[in-house]
Amino acid sequence: AGEISDALWNEDARLPFWRSIGRGTLSIVIVAMGASLGREAAPQLAGAASASGLSEFAKLPAHHRRLLVACGGGAGMAAVYNVPLGGALFALEVLLGTVTLSLVLPALITSLIATAIAWITLGDQPIYYMPQFKLAGGQILWAAIIGPLAGLAAITWVRTIAFVNNHKPDGLQRIIAPMVVFTALGALAIAYPTLLGNGQDIVQLAIGNGFAVSTLAVLVLLKPLATSACLGSGAPGGLFTPTLAFGVLFGSLLGHAWSALGGAGAPGSFAIIGGAAVLGASMQAPLAAVVLILELTRNADTLMVPILLGVALATVLARIIGAPSIYSARLGERDAPAFDDDRGTAEYRPGARPESRAD
Repeated sequence: AGEISDALWNEDARLPFWRSIGRGTLSIVIVAMGASLGREAAPQLAGAASASGLSEFAKLPAHHRRLLVACGGGAGMAAVYNVPLGGALFALEVLLGTVTLSLVLPALITSLIATAIAWITLGDQPIYYMPQFKLAGGQILWAAIIGPLAGLAAITWVRTIAFVNNHKPDGLQRIIAPMVVFTALGALAIAYPTLLGNGQDIVQLAIGNGFAVSTLAVLVLLKPLATSACLGSGAPGGLFTPTLAFGVLFGSLLGHAWSALGGAGAPGSFAIIGGAAVLGASMQAPLAAVVLILELTRNADTLMVPILLGVALATVLARIIGAPSIYSARLGERDAPAFDDDRGTAEYRPGARPESRAD
């Protein structure tokens, strides 16, 4: 979503169609080769670029073009992860930075259509299998503790992404950097094969308590480093699943520590609570994070209270400290305006993400 955010707030919602399709195709190839980046970039770019082109053809005003481009990006998210409501909220809360009644309907319609079309070939299955965890009182207390810690982890993660985005190689280094990064990633993957790819395997294994504590301790450091290195080398790709994977590893590791102290709760439940908390704080989109977790697993409703508590505390801490969202961080040092659907204008604030508003 970095390119989409850039277009929304710095390029008047104009995305060059063929360049976007080319970058999306390249991201598919790179992720298939094992890059530690998300696979949602391609469908998001395709949806957003198509919306941009159609808006240009219809000569729509800028505020309508912004809405359609964001809806196209959210629809791509919805289709690739089978998350119709989550895709709509991603378009509103993450890309536009506002959730207003006049924007909800087009976002929902585009995401529902994209998901329904994807069902034809991909079927209607959740991305992650998660057993029905029972809620224990200790999980609520654990969520109250993990929330602020997850917020700090998310802030560190977002600032790392901002740093590598602002220090990408140029000149001859643009050729050398990917070779060095992917060679190092391949070497590390010999011992830790789950480092390869977007992190979907990591999430599934952590939910199923498939990692030893020692492996979790290593992966919680190596996975975000691998993703930031791939992104910093100039490779195109998404950050959604890598962010979720980092959060799941973080939550699982602290969940094992909680269990060692006698705390109640299944290890997999701690993983999903931690993943939701880090995701919400990193995206600065608590509502979207909660809904995405519910749709990705379709079985996390029993953990709703600790998930909501963890996400809320993590996001509040991140906002108090003033951290941007992970997608705003990819804009570099340029300003991100807040969308205003009533006036059709943008309200520019220096150096941060758009503030969320609700009617």
